[in-house]
Amino acid sequence: MKKAIEYLVFFVAIQLIVTYCVMGVWYLVAGGVPKDDGALLVTTTILFGVITVALFLWRRWMPVNGDFLKSRPLAVLFWTFLAAMGIIVPSLWLQEKMPELPNFLNDSFEGLVNTPGGYLALGIIAPLAEEVVFRGAILRSLLEKYSRPWTAIAISALLFALIHLNPAQMPHAFLVGLLLGWMYWRTGSIIPGVLLHVVNNTVSYIMLRLYPQVEEMSLTDILGSEMGVLKAVGCSLLILLPSLYQLHLRMKRSR
Repeated sequence: MKKAIEYLVFFVAIQLIVTYCVMGVWYLVAGGVPKDDGALLVTTTILFGVITVALFLWRRWMPVNGDFLKSRPLAVLFWTFLAAMGIIVPSLWLQEKMPELPNFLNDSFEGLVNTPGGYLALGIIAPLAEEVVFRGAILRSLLEKYSRPWTAIAISALLFALIHLNPAQMPHAFLVGLLLGWMYWRTGSIIPGVLLHVVNNTVSYIMLRLYPQVEEMSLTDILGSEMGVLKAVGCSLLILLPSLYQLHLRMKRSR
């Protein structure tokens, strides 16, 4: 547990240092912080992600090996993609059934989406950095400590949810964190998790582009009726459940 906390502290520290450094340089060059902070958010997110991945790989806090790629995992990646598409609507539906939680980062997401480079930051760099830290480093260390894998997976998913610092995101992040943790435990690789995470964030990005106020909308608002929501949940489960079963069959457990 000590190593997991250390990795988490490094993750937060890097983010704070990069944020203040970017703000400082921006202030010196431009004479102040821009009113529209989208460019600042994109720059900070990309730099933070790149530095985080580089540091964790350099320090070997996330060991790298080619075993997963050598297994020719095309089928695993295919079913991972389908699982990523299938989990979104049921997760959001369950979230809507819970008490309403405050969304502190809605403006930040809009800033990222509406700024050039926003997809690179939100859809690629952020998922890669988070998988390196939360699965490749934190979960790996927890799996070494706890004899029950699901204890380690649950702890890592909880940390993953809390680090988002946004109550509205936490239920979905926790559920997705459980799935990502299970996939890492079974494969010993972050590659399936990176793919699932990228797909999840890509769908969020597209939804924000199509519906700028989507964070304030319910599934009923988007799909037109409660019956439409139930049909969407049912169709998603018909994708998600077979995908999870296929992943269970095809993913070899990491030793």
